[in-house]
Amino acid sequence: MLTLTSKLHTGRHVTSRQREPRRPKEYCMMKRREFSARLFGGVAGVSLGGAMNSRSAPTQAARTARKNNLMHVGGDYHSVAGSHEKGMTTSENLAYNLRHGVKHLTVQLRKRSTDGGWDPDELKMMKDDCDKYGVMLEAIRMDAEYIKLRKGPERDRELDKIIGNIRKAAQVGVKIVTYHWTVIPIRRNRQTPGRGGTTYAGFKLEDNWRDLPAGEAGRVTSDDYWERITYFLERVIPVAREYDVRMACHPYDPPGLPFGYQGADNWDSPSVFEAIKRYEAIVDSPYNGFQLCLGTTGEGLKNPKTEILPIVQYLGERGKIHQIHMRNIRGGLHDFDEVFPDEGVMDFFQIVRILRDVQFPGALCPDHMPRHADDPGSKQARPRKTAYPARHGGSAALRCASPAAQRCAVPSGSCTILPYGETRP
Repeated sequence: MLTLTSKLHTGRHVTSRQREPRRPKEYCMMKRREFSARLFGGVAGVSLGGAMNSRSAPTQAARTARKNNLMHVGGDYHSVAGSHEKGMTTSENLAYNLRHGVKHLTVQLRKRSTDGGWDPDELKMMKDDCDKYGVMLEAIRMDAEYIKLRKGPERDRELDKIIGNIRKAAQVGVKIVTYHWTVIPIRRNRQTPGRGGTTYAGFKLEDNWRDLPAGEAGRVTSDDYWERITYFLERVIPVAREYDVRMACHPYDPPGLPFGYQGADNWDSPSVFEAIKRYEAIVDSPYNGFQLCLGTTGEGLKNPKTEILPIVQYLGERGKIHQIHMRNIRGGLHDFDEVFPDEGVMDFFQIVRILRDVQFPGALCPDHMPRHADDPGSKQARPRKTAYPARHGGSAALRCASPAAQRCAVPSGSCTILPYGETRP
């Protein structure tokens, strides 16, 4: 006997062809088909928890893949094969990245020229090294010593070096410069045991935070901080536009610290979302954007799972995300741990769907990884975090144009998100 109705554990009904009684194998296949239909019902505004009947429109939408041929996986300075002293573009590190489907690299420079800026010879060497391996030198991380300086001629000299660095980046074809506003060091004050003997770095706001000594920059009020940011953006972004180099600001880590913490009223406090809006509006340009670290941003939210989504949507629609750090956390504002991506509270699948829909053109980069004594330098943890955006929870497949990348489940080529179980023709 055939029936066209199957009842899910939620109590709703979907149409599906099945035999009665259902054998175990058929039951599993039914659940997969039902899950796919429910999952992609969101296209019509129906959530996973909402009602769906057998005649709902999303059935056809579930069969249609929406593409983003620009999004890709990137590698950076958080995990380097070989010696850091030898640089990031050694044959050992480039081969390490390629083994895991990574063809776009963000680097740090080790040398300085006579003017204190980046060494053009080192830049050219890095570019030549990447070209030999077919890797794109996509971005450079910029240190932020200048940010601690107050008004005066020394600040202008530092900004002149920054402007010179932008020109040097453009000369070797680098299109992104990332940077951090850090008047006090990144804050972590605890370690938590993690799975498999790993250790998670975490932070909990101290009860006695008002008694902590001020940082090297001294007292920095909110007005002072925003004056520095405005001064920087109004001078740097026009040059970045001229040389076609996008500036990508990484939020301070963690956001949301109370004003006066170690003497600083951090720019991304008390509301990280409102601060991001204010920052990008000072000079409203596609060259003034963000290296949006999901973990860092989530650290400043009370409910990161839901509150991160409108931030990604807002910046993505405006073309203000130049790079993504795929870091996940447990917890949130003032109390969090950095964990493996599948353990965290943020749903990378939903985030990647937003990035797909807004045609995000940049890199998904693995970021901070849990530590283990058997994995110095995170050579094991990093490939897992590289591959995770491709799986994002197992609910859909992120297929890539590169056959090697498909085997590794790494989005290094042209990316398309397909319904679960479907493959590229």
